[in-house]
Amino acid sequence: MPDAVRPLIAGNWKMNGLRETGQALAQTIAKRRPGQACDLLLCPPATLLEMVGAALTGSGVLLGAQDCHQEIKGAHTGDVSAAMLADVGCRFVILGHSERRGEGHGETDADVAAKVQTAHGEGLVAIVCVGERAAEHAQGATLTVIESQIKGSLPEGVTPENTVIAYEPVWAIGSGRTPISEEIEAAHKRIRANLGARFGTPEAFRILYGGSVTAANAPEILSIHGVNGALVGGASLDAEAFCKIAESCG
Repeated sequence: MPDAVRPLIAGNWKMNGLRETGQALAQTIAKRRPGQACDLLLCPPATLLEMVGAALTGSGVLLGAQDCHQEIKGAHTGDVSAAMLADVGCRFVILGHSERRGEGHGETDADVAAKVQTAHGEGLVAIVCVGERAAEHAQGATLTVIESQIKGSLPEGVTPENTVIAYEPVWAIGSGRTPISEEIEAAHKRIRANLGARFGTPEAFRILYGGSVTAANAPEILSIHGVNGALVGGASLDAEAFCKIAESCG
């Protein structure tokens, strides 16, 4: 990987895993602990956070969550606060994933920005997801869309230490398709330019690629200039595949 910042390989388990299977998966990854050239992160469902955290103890593999509420506490049935996540040992939280922004939950850029600010307040690193839909990609609007999302989804106070960006083209997630290398590089370049213009030190930010990342395509994706790791979905549920992806960092 050609860039100076330490890469991050994050596994987003989404709504998958029960206690037995989740514990076994975490233990296998913790025991193997691949990718010494990168940071490794697991983001299981909220029901498994404490168990997975225990399985990762002493391994160096980090624990993260998949979402948090923008309020610190209160009457929000079914939601989880950033403080609760920090309390069970999370270091990271994924925010603004397309599956939260889309039809399922309808989160706006402003919603995401509020969550990021709350996460920062509890000492969590926010992994903020941006990416275009299929129609927007077909219209050549990718860079315009992600620039708008970056502008609207990040509050003041963002730094390379408290925020990671994940470029996830919505049409690629779970589809088995990925953008060509030139498209990924252009998207990451535009994201980095926007981060630099607003927050400074653009080269210090970690920008991940996500969307149908596999053990087979990871070496090519991770070799693209400006790509500092991957946000992995389906392949993170397979210990062997996830470890191979991590090993692609060098």
